[in-house]
Amino acid sequence: MQLLVLKNIGVRGIHSQALIAERLLIDAPAVSRLVDRLEEDGLVERHAGENRRCVRLEITEAGRREFQALEVAAQWVDAQAREFLPPPEAEELSRLLDKLQAGLCQLLASESSAPRKDDPPCAQGPSNDNG
Repeated sequence: MQLLVLKNIGVRGIHSQALIAERLLIDAPAVSRLVDRLEEDGLVERHAGENRRCVRLEITEAGRREFQALEVAAQWVDAQAREFLPPPEAEELSRLLDKLQAGLCQLLASESSAPRKDDPPCAQGPSNDNG
């Protein structure tokens, strides 16, 4: 999930925690915790926004390098997995995984915002998420 936050800030140009929460279908406190972790790791910085209530998120150079490294690793894993499936099956698997992830994230968004040990990766926010 942290990778998705980095992607939204660095690639898609979304600099608001509220917009990231909306885009990722998670609640604002969960985004705040993710950004806290990214900031602690030096991957994201918070800056003053348009008013006192608004914070503008910016990806750091270290965050860009981390995102690029994770994206390369994800592409490598994807390429390796596709070696075992013909193109139509690989496309179908990708479609089904996207559908499953979207459903699970919607389910989690409707439940408690506190991540639990047994939650799937989109709720815990590991730094190795490839999405």
